[in-house]
Amino acid sequence: MLLHYKSFGEGKPLLILHGFLGSLDNWQGIAKELAANYQVFILDVRNHGKSFHDTKHDYTSMVEDVRYFIDHLGISEVSLIGHSMGGKIAMSFALKYPLLVGNLVVVDIAPKVYLPSHEDILYALSKVNPKELKSRQEAVDIISTYIHDSSVVQFLLKNLDRLGDGTFGWKMNLPVLIEQYKEMLDFPSKESFDGPTLFLKGAKSDYILPSDEENISLLFPKAKIVSIKDAGHWVHAENPVDFITETSNFLK
Repeated sequence: MLLHYKSFGEGKPLLILHGFLGSLDNWQGIAKELAANYQVFILDVRNHGKSFHDTKHDYTSMVEDVRYFIDHLGISEVSLIGHSMGGKIAMSFALKYPLLVGNLVVVDIAPKVYLPSHEDILYALSKVNPKELKSRQEAVDIISTYIHDSSVVQFLLKNLDRLGDGTFGWKMNLPVLIEQYKEMLDFPSKESFDGPTLFLKGAKSDYILPSDEENISLLFPKAKIVSIKDAGHWVHAENPVDFITETSNFLK
C-alpha cells in the first residue's frame, strides 16, 4: 500500500522520514524550506499518522514501503533524510538499494541496536482510552501523570485525532507499536553504502556516541558527522536554522 505523503517544491526528489511516534506534520516547516531547491516528499510511515495500519512494524517492511513509494512515483534516484526511527529506515534502504540513493542524511541515530528508552511513554499512552475522553485536556492530564516534560506530552498528543462522530482516536496503531517496539531498537543490516552520507547529531544528545563512529565508517565509508549546537535528539526542531544550513550545504 502507498504511504500517506505531502509534497512541496520542484526539482530533484528528496524524501523525509519521521521518527517513532511522530508523523510527517513534524517536518512540514523543514520541508517547505528545502523545497526552494528540491521536490520534497514528507511521508507518514506505516502505523503512524494517516498511513495504513498493519500487523508488522519492522525495518524490512518499512524499507519495502519506501521502495514501493518511489516505484509508484517513478523516481529513479532519491535523496533521503531520516530522523531516529526514520534514520534507521533511511540507512537500511540505502544499504539494500544503494543505486537508488543519491545522498543520505541521518539525524541523531546510529546504525546499532539500542537499549529500550520509550517504555514510560508507551505505558502512559496505553493508559489513555481515546473513546472515553471528553476533551484533549483529559488526555494531557493522564499522560502528564507519567511524563513530566510538557513538550514531550504535546508531541505525543499530536497523535490524538477527533473522529467524525465526535469521539477521539489514535492516528497511530498503538497496540502494534507497543507489541513490536523491540523491532525499532534493532539494526540488522550488514552491507555498506558508498554514497555521500551526513550524520547530524544533537550536541546535547547521546544517541550518537564517539564509540559509534567506527561502525558508521564501516557501513558508510563516506560519512561525515556534524554536531548541531543547542540541540538534543529533536535536532530539526530545536535548531532548525543550523539544521537547514548543514543539510542544504551537504545536498548541494
